[in-house]
Amino acid sequence: MVFRVIPVDPFDLVIFGGTGDLAQRKIYPALYRRYHSGQMPEDARIIGAARSEIGTAEFHQMLRDSIATYIEEETRDADAIEGFLNHCSYLRLDARGEDGWRELAEAVRPGVVRAFYLSVGPRLFGELAERLNIWEIADADSRIVVEKPFGHDLETARALNATLAQHFHEHQIYRIDHYLGKETVQNLMAVRFANMLFEPLWNARNVDHIQITVAETVGVGGRAEYYDRAGAMRDMVQNHMMQLLCLIAMEPPYAFEPDAVRDEKLKVIRALDPVLPEDIVRGQYEAEDGQGSYVDDVENPESRTESFVALKVSVSNWRWKGAPFYLRTGKRMRERTSEIAVVFKDPPHSIFGEENAQKPNVLVIRLQPNEGINLRVTIKEPGPGGMRLVEVPLDMSFKEALGPDAGEIPDAYERLIMDVIRGNQTLFMRGDEVEAAWAWIDPIIARWDNVRDRPRPYQPGGSGPEDALMLMHRDGRRWREVKA
Repeated sequence: MVFRVIPVDPFDLVIFGGTGDLAQRKIYPALYRRYHSGQMPEDARIIGAARSEIGTAEFHQMLRDSIATYIEEETRDADAIEGFLNHCSYLRLDARGEDGWRELAEAVRPGVVRAFYLSVGPRLFGELAERLNIWEIADADSRIVVEKPFGHDLETARALNATLAQHFHEHQIYRIDHYLGKETVQNLMAVRFANMLFEPLWNARNVDHIQITVAETVGVGGRAEYYDRAGAMRDMVQNHMMQLLCLIAMEPPYAFEPDAVRDEKLKVIRALDPVLPEDIVRGQYEAEDGQGSYVDDVENPESRTESFVALKVSVSNWRWKGAPFYLRTGKRMRERTSEIAVVFKDPPHSIFGEENAQKPNVLVIRLQPNEGINLRVTIKEPGPGGMRLVEVPLDMSFKEALGPDAGEIPDAYERLIMDVIRGNQTLFMRGDEVEAAWAWIDPIIARWDNVRDRPRPYQPGGSGPEDALMLMHRDGRRWREVKA
């Protein structure tokens, strides 16, 4: 099976912050892969814009280094790399001044899709949006892409939305969350809405609870300054994990169209109950094996910022009332993994006796690593000697299921950037969706600020604080093992 490549229209893509870390790690490698796959039209142009005083040769060498570092060896092709570089140019530009704007206005072409990727801090969003309009660089069909963090709280999110709305219509604004571009996340919608098998069971009558886990083995690393202002709640729960929860809990939209999907996600956020203090656990990783603790890494011994958070969430609607969602995310955990586990209820009666205790069916959607879907079912153990039940997985790893000729599964940024060019907002957040998420998160953070207690310590390489285990144990449940 070979993935079908859908061509896109000619475009000019301007990447503000074009020499930055995100651009080099994610954006340029994603664009190179699309070029290598034959999806980039011959007259497409990519313009990196930043304050750095470098020339085209230096910029192209930066792109070569980026491809060498972040692209798998089998996809690195000398001719393809040089062909890709022919589409790329660099422009020195001052986001807060006037330098470079006239040159950019002369560089973009009429009659092609114009997309502007703001790979910069949110404080520059407004100024860039304003100058794009003052210089008449953006037209009525232009698209603007903004990265998280989209606000620090509800007030700042509203202010950012208002600023962007002064210069762009909502249908032109693409708030990117790379989790929504992952193959498995989109397959979650296909599994739910394209298969009659699951939809009749997808409710609190049949589902005992749902676990969403995003675990990382690394600490805060080079993001210390940002992370200590944000913490796990703002950095992960408010956006990535909230989006996963919405896709699991949402009602079927009338069509797979941007506003139809986003309307249903918004309904889920508005149906979330406030989280009780006893239903949330915060943690900070300690030092171990020569690696510093969280407070060492952020160089702030008084920090009360969480590197781990676990919470029990209730969705008050007809479908989910009574089936809790348990969310947890943390740094310096045992394994790097992201997964959603839908745990179904036990059968109402077991005909096989106490010696054959049945485990619940579990549908596991793996986002990383090794994207795929796993359904755990109970069968008879082969062989004579009576009825003995065992649990086995029906496992579908995408790479294995689609065969060796399927090629590499596209990276999330590849898909999302091409969706921007196509004008498809289905996998991007809408302004009211972002504000609703902050409206739910803000009271939790405000309560922490008022109480000012310290997060619970936890040992690196484990599953988080003991209190997080008790969050499940008191309900007669337990977390799935964090493992790849």
